[in-house]
Amino acid sequence: MFKNTKAFSGFSVNDIQKAKEFYHNILGIEISERMGLLVLHIAGSNPVIVYPKPNHVPATFTILNFPVPDVEKTVDELIAKGITFEQYTGQLQTDEKGISHGKPMIAWFKDPAGNILSVLEEGKM
Repeated sequence: MFKNTKAFSGFSVNDIQKAKEFYHNILGIEISERMGLLVLHIAGSNPVIVYPKPNHVPATFTILNFPVPDVEKTVDELIAKGITFEQYTGQLQTDEKGISHGKPMIAWFKDPAGNILSVLEEGKM
């Protein structure tokens, strides 16, 4: 039934203006706005819809994964832009910067609404 459907993803935030500034100005993603929604235009992907929700609760799982050629370099660049990376212990233990050195190498951070995002080693998913 949905084999040839071009599905797209979406998630909520509590402040669409903060999301717009974060996703465009900090992460450098091309965006547009439609009927009060923010649309993320991610290369090689269908658009991702970001919608305002007054009773938003942040996702407790990773909502977007960004494959990058060099996780450590990307983490350093994002830290320089004010991003704080999550620190985990246990199986996914992270170093002082927030990088888990498993396969794939990955680091998690949050958007202004508290949703979890990641950068991960390209080609190792």
